[in-house]
This record gives sequence, structure tokens and C-alpha cells, in this order.
Amino acid sequence: MAAPATTRYEGQPILISGAGRGLGEGIAQRLASEGAIIGIVDIDGDTAMKVAQGIGSAGGQAFAYGADCGSRAAFMQVAADFARDAGPLRAVINNASVLVYEPIEQVTEDTLDQMLSAGLKSVFWGVQAFLAHRDDSAPGNILNYSSPVAYRGRPNTGAYTTIKAGIAGLTKVLAGELGPRGIRVNAMAPGSVPTPATEGFVTPEQYEQRAKYIPLRRNGTVEDVASAAAYLLSDEASFINGAMLAVDGGIIAAG
Repeated sequence: MAAPATTRYEGQPILISGAGRGLGEGIAQRLASEGAIIGIVDIDGDTAMKVAQGIGSAGGQAFAYGADCGSRAAFMQVAADFARDAGPLRAVINNASVLVYEPIEQVTEDTLDQMLSAGLKSVFWGVQAFLAHRDDSAPGNILNYSSPVAYRGRPNTGAYTTIKAGIAGLTKVLAGELGPRGIRVNAMAPGSVPTPATEGFVTPEQYEQRAKYIPLRRNGTVEDVASAAAYLLSDEASFINGAMLAVDGGIIAAG
């Protein structure tokens, strides 16, 4: 990913959950290239370390932490460690999730518990961790992940859709609740974007088919999503609060 000419986030500590690969990794690289100090959190500590090392090799700053973001105690400890390592937090990006597509009758208690923990509970803990360790002297940012499935009834996505719809609602609540404290809360809804996390569920042929029904006639890229995240966290978006930015090529709009 080519480094932008700007340094909009120079010295700003930004914590990203589930950033050991995929969209989280891409956003971490993008924000680091613009001067941010990145906290990489992932349940797989090795992948978190690789991302942090890659950012360091590119001239950026990053710290790696292995933790289950569905655990409040673990997330709070990571935030405390990152604040110690990099300074009070300026933003948190709640990116962690577990993706499982299956018919409703096949959803098991174990699968649902795992998805709710990684994808929804982690958002609550991420917000609490940010509030406990934020830089009170500067505006704050919380960026959540929803999905087009929260707005369209796509079969076999019952658990995932429930989580992403919940995040959409929570984002609105938090925008009103935390706005008076100088914290903007927004969400993105990335559309069809091939990443390592989707390899076991969507084949290249299926992605090719998906592109035919996207108004822009292509799938998205990690760079598309990273650019949107960089904008929402920037001063250029300083009056945007409680928004859901569809980064989907027009999927939600076209129905």
C-alpha cells in the first residue's frame, strides 16, 4: 500500500481489534503510513506481531498484543498496555469478528457464543477500554463495523446479520451518548471484499458472480475500506457522528 502524502494522524495512538489480517491489517497499515501509532490486537498473537513488524519495516510505529477481544478483562488490559506503550488513546476501531455462514437450523450454541463474543461483546469492551484510556485533551473517535447484510435479508447469515444489525443500532446510541464528551462514533458497512477471513466461505468464482450484481461491477478492496476508515477518523469528518458509511459499491442502495 503506497504511503499517502499526508500525516493526518501523526503521533496519535489508535487501537484496532482483530487486526492480524484482512481489513484490520489494511487499515492498520494505512493509518500507520499517515503517522498514527497503531495497537494491533488479535486473538492470534503471532499474526499481530507480523503486522506490527511489517509496519515497523515500512517506517511506521506499531505494538502487537495477543488477546481475546471478547473478554472484557483482556481488552481492558490491552488498552492499558497500549496507553502505557504509546500514550493515551485517540481512537479505537472495533474490527474483530468471526464469520460463519450457515442455515438457521445448523447454528449451534458454540458457534453463536463464539460469534457474539468476538463480534458484538468485543465492541462493548472496546468502547469501555477506549473511555478508560482515552486522551481527554483531544477529540476522540470510535469506529465500528457493520455490514450490508444488516440492511438486506441475505439467506444463511442469521447470526452474522444479527450481530451487524446490533452494531448499527449501538453506533447510533453511542453517537448520542458520547458526542457531548467530544467523541464521534461512526460505522462502516464494507461490502464484498475478498480477504483471508472469507476464503473458507466465498470462492473466487462466487466473488466473480457477486461483482456482476454490484452497481460498480467490481468487488471492493482492502484499500477501499482503509481509505474510508482514514477519512472517518480525520478532521475532515469532524462533524460526522452516528453515520453508517456504506463502502459497498452501491449494494445497499441498489437493493
